[in-house]
Amino acid sequence: MGDVTGFLKYGRQLPARRPVPVRLRDWKEVYEPFAAEDASRQGARCMDCGIPFCHEGCPLGNLIPEWNDLVFRDDWSEAIERLHATNNFPEFTGRLCPAPCEGACVLGINDDPVTIERIEYEIVERAWSEGWVEPVRASTRTGKRVAVVGSGPAGLAAAQQLCRAGHHVVVYERAERAGGLLRYGIPEFKMEKAVLDRRLAQMESEGVEFRCATSVGSPSPQVPTAMADGATVVPAADLVDNFDAVVLAGGATLPRDLPVDGRQLDGILRAMDFLKPSNMVQEGSIPAPRVSAEGKHVVIIGGGDTGADCLGTVHRQGALSVHQLEIMPEPPDDRTEDNPWPTWPLILRTSAALEEGGERVFSVTTDEFLDDGSGSVAALRGHEVEVVAGPDGRPSFIAVEGSEFELPCQLVLLAMGFLGAEPDGVVADLELELDVRGSVAADDRWATNVDNVFVCGDMTRGQSLIVWAIAEGRSAAAAVDRHLMGDTALPAPIRPGQLALR
Repeated sequence: MGDVTGFLKYGRQLPARRPVPVRLRDWKEVYEPFAAEDASRQGARCMDCGIPFCHEGCPLGNLIPEWNDLVFRDDWSEAIERLHATNNFPEFTGRLCPAPCEGACVLGINDDPVTIERIEYEIVERAWSEGWVEPVRASTRTGKRVAVVGSGPAGLAAAQQLCRAGHHVVVYERAERAGGLLRYGIPEFKMEKAVLDRRLAQMESEGVEFRCATSVGSPSPQVPTAMADGATVVPAADLVDNFDAVVLAGGATLPRDLPVDGRQLDGILRAMDFLKPSNMVQEGSIPAPRVSAEGKHVVIIGGGDTGADCLGTVHRQGALSVHQLEIMPEPPDDRTEDNPWPTWPLILRTSAALEEGGERVFSVTTDEFLDDGSGSVAALRGHEVEVVAGPDGRPSFIAVEGSEFELPCQLVLLAMGFLGAEPDGVVADLELELDVRGSVAADDRWATNVDNVFVCGDMTRGQSLIVWAIAEGRSAAAAVDRHLMGDTALPAPIRPGQLALR
């Protein structure tokens, strides 16, 4: 390392967020610019630790100490080479990943960890601004054709790797435009869609073909808003017949619902049914969302990242009040004894959206929704809960006597996560085997039970992180390339079902 005492001289620093009253007036990303010298000092904090546990924390195996040191030395062009060696899309992970690498940082044993995610962001944005990110075209073509179903981070990673290996790759996306949850789930204030579009343009110039508004397999009635209006339906069997290999990267898109009295009332939406139209408004695809939070009391059920995305969105739409409900108890501010380094720190975090307003309520559950007399939701009734360990070790929730409450609301957003792959559509059409979690089963070659059909990302892993999706897409691409050519030079950072330190 260039500065072996940097971690002693410099503290952890992140760029300031734009003032709340200012950023609530637009949909731009929330962070202020970060000076190059500040990023250099943060790179200097990376220790000569001997065993970089950040590698184990990162599913991609990013060469973190190397590019930290290069940033400290002001060698940004070499830093982006190191970064792109393991990560196709550092501009996505630099904005959206929860940074398990930082949870595993050796400096984090007794100090604040290195700002790895922000340094990653600064490297790739510098590279784009300097014109260093150019198409990487295959020197020869194999004549093999590969279909990739789904254009989220796993599908995009698989597609780019396979195209660079010389195969002709066609990406099928049932939504209006490519990007999956990167486009329709992530709000502009977390990642402006110009960031996605410039990477898609690079992929197209490399030879990847995108066919959007095209559903592979029968449309799913369980996620009706996921498909573009008037989308073309292509039989899944046609892909198997017409391509040398098919990679399924459709995600874990089956949402968890809340089967309580009043669920059918107007004004109760699943998160993606709310977020997608909101994002389409920002990119100019539609003039206004079907449902807006403007002038309404809002309840968001679910305390994860999707809930935070909903929270920031309703703030910008002009909600009168927002309550975000979470059934789990409030996490501690610091690690507990049973959550030691380098495991993922289960601590209380405050997102930018929470900084903007709204009230978090922990240890509560919903009993019913009340009708306003016209078929729309007027209020939520619930009660507090205590967590106890069940006989199998899993938590169970016991009602707290006398803790019943009622919250007025005209909009309820269900952000409680996803159950797994949609069991209809391509899964049913190809008769794919599922595992006990409802995900598409894969063997150690990322292969399904159907010949020449592979799977990666959340569709086989279950709901997970963007960094895992990219890692699985890269690994599945290597497996497909080996299947088609007998060998591969593509990297494979992980195996199916592999667990991280977190």
